[in-house]
Amino acid sequence: MTAPLLDIIKARIARHGPMTLGEYMALCLSHPKHGYYMTRDPFGSAGDFITAPEVSQMFGEMIGLWLADLWIKFGQPSEFILLECGPGRGTLMADIMRATKALPGFHGAAKIHLMEISSVLRDAQARALAGYDPVWIDDLNRLPPGLPVLLVANEFLDALPVRQIEKRGIAFFERGVSIAPDGSLCAALLPVPDAVIGALPKALVDSVEQGIFETSPHLNQFLKSVDILLKKQNGVALFLDYGHARSAPGDTLQAMKNHEFVTLFETPGTCDLTAHVDFENVVKIACEDGIVAHGPTTQGAFLKELGIEVRAERLKKGANDAQAVDLESGLKRLIDTDQMGSLFKVVALCNDPQIEIAGFHESV
Repeated sequence: MTAPLLDIIKARIARHGPMTLGEYMALCLSHPKHGYYMTRDPFGSAGDFITAPEVSQMFGEMIGLWLADLWIKFGQPSEFILLECGPGRGTLMADIMRATKALPGFHGAAKIHLMEISSVLRDAQARALAGYDPVWIDDLNRLPPGLPVLLVANEFLDALPVRQIEKRGIAFFERGVSIAPDGSLCAALLPVPDAVIGALPKALVDSVEQGIFETSPHLNQFLKSVDILLKKQNGVALFLDYGHARSAPGDTLQAMKNHEFVTLFETPGTCDLTAHVDFENVVKIACEDGIVAHGPTTQGAFLKELGIEVRAERLKKGANDAQAVDLESGLKRLIDTDQMGSLFKVVALCNDPQIEIAGFHESV
């Protein structure tokens, strides 16, 4: 196992002792020089995974129409922030802008902001959004004050570092990373701070004698920052990601390389590390912050309610046979229960309880 990041991780463990899985995940994905997202374009058939915007243009078109509907419901503000967190290659935002170009005033009002830490991906986004003058930020605090916000984040929350707490009888341990006698990285059990245990859902922890619980201080803090932003500036945030609708124990941390699952410690910095999102927790934080949460619903139900099946039929009428097959294949991958339709969940957060949010009549 050789990777530039490996020596850095080993040196840090040698100096400071075993690190938590959350620390390991953060280094693997976001190390300034050797982090996974800092060094490559991971998307598409030539990368390590494919996201919904890469599956079909219809995904971005539906999100674009959803945003346009909300812009109208918010009174068609003359200026607003159109923010995407983790915008990948810029494919989703490009499809959003293409789908909304016929709506008078929308493009002139939209101030596109992209929250992205990777210079490689920022270059790809600049190419995809040439002519739209996007602004890049690395923190929500960098957004212009005073303007309403429409935020979209597709497969963003799953990449925020998680900590894993293991319960054995009445004892708790934190899963971490250490160095094995042969010099390779290996799993370790570490003491766990009481505050971390206290942050876990008590009813869930009390319900099992043995189990693994995942928590993400990074995700929780990000969501609270979003809630503060929505309350201060008005707006809506849409999150689409794979995960579970109800809090549950389980080890969901996974590594992927070349579209295949690999071991967690395989060549750190060269694999994508993600964990399933606990959408019950997303809703709980919003409610605690006085924000209205819509959902979770499944991605399939959300897209079907927005009219993706009707859109697919219209596109097929002007398509040749090969294009029609691609459209049908993309549609099935996005909405079928054995594809992305059920695994992926959707939640919308809004500061205004009077705003009707499309796509959430069916909850899970």
